[in-house]
Amino acid sequence: MQDYFAQDTDTQHIYVLHGLGGAGKTQLALKFIQDSSRFSNTFFVDASTVETIDTGFKHIGKLLSVGDSSEDTVKWLVAQHENWLVFFDNADDPKLNLHKFLPQCNHGNIIITSRNPELRVYGSDSSVSGMEQEEAITLLLKSGAVQQITLSDEKTAADIVKVLWYLPLAIVQAGAFIAKFRALDQYLDLYAKNHNRLLREKPSQSHSDYEWTVYTTWQMSFDQLSPAAAMFLQLYSFLHREGISEDIFSRAADYNFPSFGPSKEELQEPLKFLSQFQGPDGQWDTLAFLELTTEIMSFSLVTFEPENRTFSIHPLVHQWSRDTLADPESNYYIAYSVIGMSIWGIPEIHSQLASLKVLPHVDAIMQFKEFVGPDFSADYGLLYFWADRFQEAKALRVSALERWRTLKNNDNLDTLYLMHSLGVTYSRLGQLKEAEELQIVVLDRRRAILGEDHPETLKAIHNLADTYMELGQLQKAEELELVVVEKRRAILGADHRHTLSAMRNLTITYRRLGQLEKAEELGLVVVEKRGAMLGEDHLETLDAMYHLEITYRELGQFQQAKELGLVVVEKRSTVLGVDHLATLEAIHNLAVTYQKLSQFDDAQRLQTEVLPKFRTILGDDHPYTLQSISSLAHTYRALGKVVEAWDLEALPHEAGTSASQASE
Repeated sequence: MQDYFAQDTDTQHIYVLHGLGGAGKTQLALKFIQDSSRFSNTFFVDASTVETIDTGFKHIGKLLSVGDSSEDTVKWLVAQHENWLVFFDNADDPKLNLHKFLPQCNHGNIIITSRNPELRVYGSDSSVSGMEQEEAITLLLKSGAVQQITLSDEKTAADIVKVLWYLPLAIVQAGAFIAKFRALDQYLDLYAKNHNRLLREKPSQSHSDYEWTVYTTWQMSFDQLSPAAAMFLQLYSFLHREGISEDIFSRAADYNFPSFGPSKEELQEPLKFLSQFQGPDGQWDTLAFLELTTEIMSFSLVTFEPENRTFSIHPLVHQWSRDTLADPESNYYIAYSVIGMSIWGIPEIHSQLASLKVLPHVDAIMQFKEFVGPDFSADYGLLYFWADRFQEAKALRVSALERWRTLKNNDNLDTLYLMHSLGVTYSRLGQLKEAEELQIVVLDRRRAILGEDHPETLKAIHNLADTYMELGQLQKAEELELVVVEKRRAILGADHRHTLSAMRNLTITYRRLGQLEKAEELGLVVVEKRGAMLGEDHLETLDAMYHLEITYRELGQFQQAKELGLVVVEKRSTVLGVDHLATLEAIHNLAVTYQKLSQFDDAQRLQTEVLPKFRTILGDDHPYTLQSISSLAHTYRALGKVVEAWDLEALPHEAGTSASQASE
């Protein structure tokens, strides 16, 4: 603000401070005005309504003896070529139009505080959301009347303001409570059990002139929302507070009711909620969605992140919304259903990336064990599988299969789909015998019902071959993979994604059979075709590059392997994140290449990074974890770190596999 108002230009200066109620917008503006000596006259106007603004301008006019109407005051300001300032405070009403009260001239200064970010159209702006930590600690200790402050007091205060997300009004309320009950050391425990009461009740003594409590402030905004907008905000309270996107709801609106999912009757309320974003033809109406979300944003209860086109909620508002739900079970039912319906609509080609965006919301919803939603266990299990969260995927897929088996027999195609999904999950968990048994049953029954050439039968062959490959039964794997490649080429074409997926698996089998030239030739084809069709940064392209890297290494082409490995690690880290299982596999793989190049320091750096993460994600007995242990022990020995190598080798381990299985 200081920099902006210090600019010497021939234009009027207008600055808008917008943000959540209780964020300290007024206090910030008053502090700026107090510290500034550049203004010739300063006029304060309550901008809550048109009537209060009109009254304020009339008062200014009478004070200056320039007239008895707001228009007279505006005309006087236009005529005064001085550095005056008008402060419009609390211009929160979304229906309020300030334009007629803003002097139309090239001089003067205006500050506006508002919960409505749309007022940014008037000038420069800042979003006010919270205090800096040191300022927040000082405010809490001052509000709490803490005398002779110790380091322990400052540490406790730091923990408290962090829990309150540095929101000034919440900090002042907490300080007043601490002062009244001398409860600095007790506050965090009390807040954990009673945050609703503590943020709702106004203390009798306070360092703030603010009239309302935190929760009352937001309730006043909430009460002005339309019923549809109010319900939408309440649904948000069950989702993760960040990364809420239009895509989630638009996909849910296109739900096509698979036979093993909830019925239309079970989803009446979610469908009714989604219908407000659909036109007469049933198509998704983006404008209707934007209008509703903009209504909520006009009170800063929700903010929009234009970079990734997602919405987010302040953590305390998120908590308040859930605390004040009149019918939490009904709202949960709708939120749970919308996410389940949305998962079903994720295109397979974007499955991994989309799963990362939806996963935080699934994790948030799954915390509410006290509520019961419709049975979307198959869809939630699918998302956890895409996200490489295989234990959760297994539990949900077992549940879905058990439920469906009580309704249908084992030859039902939906039962076979759920068995197929569970078999693939067993394979990813390293439970290969369980996977083999289930996949053989699925394949036999699909062959009998659908025929040898049906796409679902070919999927079953594809995944059974994958399991044989991991079991080391390479001849069986090769035999089945050749069948899948041949049939998919004939039915789908040589460039189809599923054909390339089968070719990719065949390259791994060739490599393990020692047929490295065949593996290289086929691997190059898959990399080239996936890159041309999907793009160089698509996860399936990176998967093909990952396996080509291994082939190069086994051919002794270590520098080529390293160059490819660096690309895969960098791109997977960017797209998936550094802790995603596929990224960790790529890092481990690059470390093995460093070993072959005798670059053991680089190998150790990467291996010590990934091993604890493998243990956390997959457990100590998973093949990836076991191979990571073995590989790191080898690096330690090469570096002369005998004790470290001995400690690792003392653990039971066996050679695992670093092949990333892109099962369907």
